This record gives sequence, C-alpha cells and structure tokens, in this order.
Amino acid sequence: MTLLYTGMKVFHFTEKIESLPLSSEITLPPIHVRIKPTNICNHNCSYCAYRVDSLQLGKDMNERDFIPKEKMLEIAEDMVDMGVKAVSFSGGGDPFCYPYLLETVEKLSSGGVNFASLTNGSRLSGEIADFFAANATWIRLSMDGWDDESYSRYRRVSQGEFTMVMKNMAEFKKLGGGCYLGVSFIVDRHNARHTYTMLSKLKDIGVDSVKVSPCIVSNSGRENNLYHSPVFEKVKSLVTKAKEELEDDSYEIYDSYHELDEKFEKDYHWCPFLQVLPVIGADLNIYPCQDKAYNLEEGLVGSIKECSFKEFWFGKREKFFRIDPSIHCKHHCVANSKNRLILEYFDADKRHLCFV
Repeated sequence: MTLLYTGMKVFHFTEKIESLPLSSEITLPPIHVRIKPTNICNHNCSYCAYRVDSLQLGKDMNERDFIPKEKMLEIAEDMVDMGVKAVSFSGGGDPFCYPYLLETVEKLSSGGVNFASLTNGSRLSGEIADFFAANATWIRLSMDGWDDESYSRYRRVSQGEFTMVMKNMAEFKKLGGGCYLGVSFIVDRHNARHTYTMLSKLKDIGVDSVKVSPCIVSNSGRENNLYHSPVFEKVKSLVTKAKEELEDDSYEIYDSYHELDEKFEKDYHWCPFLQVLPVIGADLNIYPCQDKAYNLEEGLVGSIKECSFKEFWFGKREKFFRIDPSIHCKHHCVANSKNRLILEYFDADKRHLCFV
C-alpha cells in the first residue's frame, strides 16, 4: 500500500526545495495552496478550533467573510497560470456552503490543477458531488459522533444528520470515479470507546481511508496530553484491533492519535513550508498554514485584497521570512515535522553528502 500521509512528499519536488532559502535568487510557485472560501458553516461543532475562544487558531476570524465570486475565479486562474499542482478547500466554514465552489473547481480542473476538499459531508450530494466523484483527487469528512444522538450533541444539529451524512458517503461511493473518500475521526473522552465501532461502520459504507486524530483542546501540548490520558491506551488498543481486523487493500486506517510534544516550541527561525503550502483565507489574507489562519498579529504573511495572488507571490521574497516559528508559533503546528525534515536537508554537511 502506498503512503497517503507522509512528510516525504515534498522531496519529490527538488527544484522547489532548492528555491526555499532567503538566499535563493528564484521564487517558484507553491506546490499546494489551501483556500478557505467561506467562514460560514451549517454545523456548530463544540470543539471547533475556529470558534473556541481558548485556542489561538481563528482568533481574528470574521464568520461573515467569504471570497467574492470574481476574486475566487481570479485566484483559480492564477493557480492555473502559475503551475500550482494542487488546491484544497477547508474551513473557517464548510467549503460546500460556498455558493461558487462548483464553478471554482470546474476552472481548476479544466486548467489541469488537482483539487480536493474537507467538508462535514452534509451537502455532499447533487451536481457538486457528481463533479467531485468524477474529477477530485480526494475528499475528507470530519466526524465525531457514532450515532444520530451523539452526532447531534457534538455538532448542535438536528436529529438525523448523522444518518444523512453516512448516506451521502455511501451514495458518493456508488457514483464511481476516482475520488478517494476519507474520514478524519476526531477523538475525545466522550467518543473514545466508540472508535472501533465507527471504524467498522465507515468501512461498511465504502470509505477508503480513516485518519484517527486527537481533539485539540489547548494551546499547550502538556494540557492536551493530560486531557487524553484517561482514554489514551484504550483508544490505541481499539485502533490496533481495527487495523488487525478491518484494514485491507481497499480500506486504510491511519493512526494519528498520539501524544503531542509537551511544549509546542520550535527551535528554528524560518518556515520552509510557508512557500510549499500557503493558505488563502476568506478574508483574502495569506497565512503560512492552517494552524496560523486568522491570526493577524502573528500569522499574517500579506493580503491579496488589492492585488492578485500571482502578483503577491512573485513580489519581494522577504515576506516569506516575516514569521519566526521560535517566536510566533508556540502552538500545535501541522507543518512542524515537515519543516524539520527540510531544514535537516539543508543542514547536511555538503563535504560528506556522498557518504550515504
């Protein structure tokens, strides 16, 4: 089985890697751009990091923000012209609540740009589902509840929403096409004992892959670990059991349920992945990653309100080095392990490279 989740993907783009340092004389387009088209969501998840006051993610987010249609189509055209390899859509809000998503992905697809999306799955039906099934690389749903009652409690939605989302996924798989259907199962103390049950249910409806992840409850790694400690070993045993009994060539279980660093502190001073996978917010600001989105004080790279993304990107390179992770990123960071790999690549003693 090939690896869907690996920090080594970037090393297949050696020219891009060599262009990353400040000393480089060239700026290459990002490999992958994440776009947050709207901050509107039809679910209201109790743990959503964008709406929980105690987490730094989303602290400056305006829930009314969305990217205007003409600006979005301009961005899509820039992605094609620049040679960006992939675009994914995420929140803020739910991308499938964005009224111009279909037009956007049609433009990307016709221009040869791979696309994908995160979603809660409640609107994964009709014409947009047909187009994703036939043309998208992947789609991944976030889940937490294990039945209608629990799902309603987690997301503050009406009874029956869980059944509808499960049906949407089952019907999506029946459409055929090459779109890979994934689920991110977010584990907390309340659903921990239902982990195996959900992994089994998701296999039964044809889901291709499930990523089991811990719910982030604090900006402190230590506090996250303390929160999960009463259920940690139980979840690990249930995931192990599921991998042994359920996993096969058509169903992958990726265990991302792990303890976090006690401290989220970084010991490096620039973020390579900022140039690999930047984020365009619904506020038309550019952020270095999804963990820094809507954090204007420490996470703002720049804005495309008055210029195109293409103009912004190929402007002065200093903007890529405004953020010092050792100062500004003392929190969970999805790019941290990838950054460390790239920085280790650059730190290798060139006199000894051939002694592999």
